[in-house]
Amino acid sequence: MPDLTPEAALKLTLHHINLATENVEKMERFYRDVLQLERETQGLPTLEKTKGYAGAVSFVTDGAIQTHIAEKDVLAGFRTGQLVNPVSRGHIAYRTDDLAAFKAHLEAQGVPYADWGHAAVAGWSQIFFYDPDGNVIEVHEVSDP
Repeated sequence: MPDLTPEAALKLTLHHINLATENVEKMERFYRDVLQLERETQGLPTLEKTKGYAGAVSFVTDGAIQTHIAEKDVLAGFRTGQLVNPVSRGHIAYRTDDLAAFKAHLEAQGVPYADWGHAAVAGWSQIFFYDPDGNVIEVHEVSDP
């Protein structure tokens, strides 16, 4: 892969890790009791429950990085018409302030992506793609719906 020039470097920051589960309550209890994470109460996304994914989601944090515990839904990709389903196995998510530039970067690298736009979270424009081992990666930008 070619290196980006300093002028073209894209800034990504780790925002959250999403874990897909059959039992959100049990998983939240585990992460709170065993790992001593706190329930996240600030900066939570507004979920779009009528656009293809209506599963339960819980949010916990270590104070810096959020963990989103989402109800597994193997059909969310079909219902939204997307090839990448971020809630079948979970994903790692990064935030950017220039999603258009990042999409252009992926295209230049030959990496296909699914553009979910605002279908899952109000105010976030999201894309999802696979790493070489099939792990799902999200990159999103906070924007107006």
